Amino acid sequence: MNQSHEEDKDKFISPRGRYYGQVKPENLVFNANLQEFAQKVGMITSLESNGKLEPEDAYQQIKELWKQLKRSKKGLGIGEEPLAKD
Repeated sequence: MNQSHEEDKDKFISPRGRYYGQVKPENLVFNANLQEFAQKVGMITSLESNGKLEPEDAYQQIKELWKQLKRSKKGLGIGEEPLAKD
């Protein structure tokens, strides 16, 4: 019962949208990373808007999240041309 309650809470706090793109492992992983990025940016902007976080701190946190997302994209090879077969 307790585990189910925790799962429900997690789904409420961090809902995941369906993925409708081309189903490849790297696309699914990047989509999950992108959704997590969006959730965290939303929380940071809410904290900043409500005066709980300084604007510069919010900027720096979002900048770091963006760098992480870019590294994820590069590491997964998203947007790169496939190698030509000889």
